[in-house]
Amino acid sequence: MTTDDFLNYLRYERNYSERTVQSYGEDLKAFESYFKNSEDHEPQTWESVDSDVIRDWMEHMMDKGNNATSINRRLSALRSFYRFALARGMVQRDPAHGVTGPKKAKVLPQFVKEKEMDQLLDEMHWQEDDYKDVRARTIIITFYTTGIRLSELTGLDDAMVDFENCQLKVTGKRNKQRIIPFGEELKESLRRYMDIRDNTFGVRQTTALFVNNKGKRMTSPQVRDIVKARLAQVSTLKKRSPHVLRHTFATTMLNHDAGLESVKKLLGHESLTTTEIYTHTTFEQLKRVYEKAHPRA
Repeated sequence: MTTDDFLNYLRYERNYSERTVQSYGEDLKAFESYFKNSEDHEPQTWESVDSDVIRDWMEHMMDKGNNATSINRRLSALRSFYRFALARGMVQRDPAHGVTGPKKAKVLPQFVKEKEMDQLLDEMHWQEDDYKDVRARTIIITFYTTGIRLSELTGLDDAMVDFENCQLKVTGKRNKQRIIPFGEELKESLRRYMDIRDNTFGVRQTTALFVNNKGKRMTSPQVRDIVKARLAQVSTLKKRSPHVLRHTFATTMLNHDAGLESVKKLLGHESLTTTEIYTHTTFEQLKRVYEKAHPRA
């Protein structure tokens, strides 16, 4: 038995792109080379292969340094092939059925260190009468002290800022609204920004809180560029985005003993599981402190 019929099925019946078909072919060829030439067991055929051979192949790939994503992609190609072969009577059983691939490693969210945020907000030179500077600092401190998403920030209107109660009313995913408290520093920064904004543009052409250099509501790319440029002044992170500031907010809150449920509500997460990833981040930070501080670590 060969894989040609399966690849032609993908090509002509499923209308897969030639590049995708070639990728499937390369994955199946890699497995065929393994089960025919492996020193771990007797040479096999497509028909005689069992699930143990497939698991041995995955372990072999891990030993060679392949990551979980690459291995799972090859396993997916193998599953598709054996389903095809079983449906057409080319094999008597599907050895790939029930074989699970390796779990992907959790990617911990990146965040800016507290001392770097302090350096950016307190020590960097900001021109107090320059609209662009005041706007940039206000945007950054809004992200850092509220944890809102980029889309939530660009969607803010003046009416959503409650100065009397120090609260922001934001509209999140699926149009769900939530109230986020803020402190005196953001309150002063917002007032300063709005005064300079109104003096700069005069009559308001939009209800938007944050406006671009033409007085119109800021777009996500415009905000993203500002954040990236400012974070580059203090951080060596490769990723310097508004979402990194959202991660920074959550990590800072947990590092200062905020409850997980409270952080979940502030971030607007549906599930506590989503918020729990930040506990991994804080634990990793704690582990590094331990390893540096303890003489027998």
